[in-house]
Amino acid sequence: MHYNCLIVDDEKELAQMTAEYFDMFEVKTRYVTSADECYEFLTSNSTDLILLDINLGDGSGFDVCKKIREKYRLPILFISARQSDDDILIALSIGGDDYIKKPYSLSVLLAKVKVTLKRIAESAGGAEQTKAGAVSEKESLALDPSTMSVLIKGEHIPLKAREYALLEALYKHKNTIVSKDRLFEEVWGDGYYSDGTLNVHIRKLREKIEEDPNNPAFIKTVWGTGYILEL
Repeated sequence: MHYNCLIVDDEKELAQMTAEYFDMFEVKTRYVTSADECYEFLTSNSTDLILLDINLGDGSGFDVCKKIREKYRLPILFISARQSDDDILIALSIGGDDYIKKPYSLSVLLAKVKVTLKRIAESAGGAEQTKAGAVSEKESLALDPSTMSVLIKGEHIPLKAREYALLEALYKHKNTIVSKDRLFEEVWGDGYYSDGTLNVHIRKLREKIEEDPNNPAFIKTVWGTGYILEL
């Protein structure tokens, strides 16, 4: 069976309440309360995205994220009461697409989930259209929305959902400086995100698409302002 969202959280009452709230707004949601239940779910069901807690009774959400990333490319949004910057950076660096602190507002969390689901739907539909982001043999870098990958020198490089969204935003304004605020607005939507969040995603993108991430040819930093994708 297919679901829009899977919640993995050992706080059963919170997970159940969140799932029921999402269902009210036509976001089909299932919840599980352990790492083992998560793995079991994924063997017989599918989901568009996962909301993942860090502290699980039978393991760490960090380990669950790593294992999921071995097989799946779906967005993973961490939900946790842990507040430290180190936890946030770890979550993003191992494959998380976002980090939402508990206690969260159900309406705000739903909005974030809907933005992510909308982006997934737009990326899937984009393959049928000719637009900015379509593969072009004339460019040294191009996006392939049908597979959420980037094409460089004939090689398809798969990206995570948030990485793809970030590169897509830069691509849309290629050869133009894009401010950090604009990237936050276009990629993350409403809500507060630190420069550290953006920096981690830029670094991960560079590691995937640049021959020398320390001396990038594509994604250039414009100090004090933002970034520019040079093509």
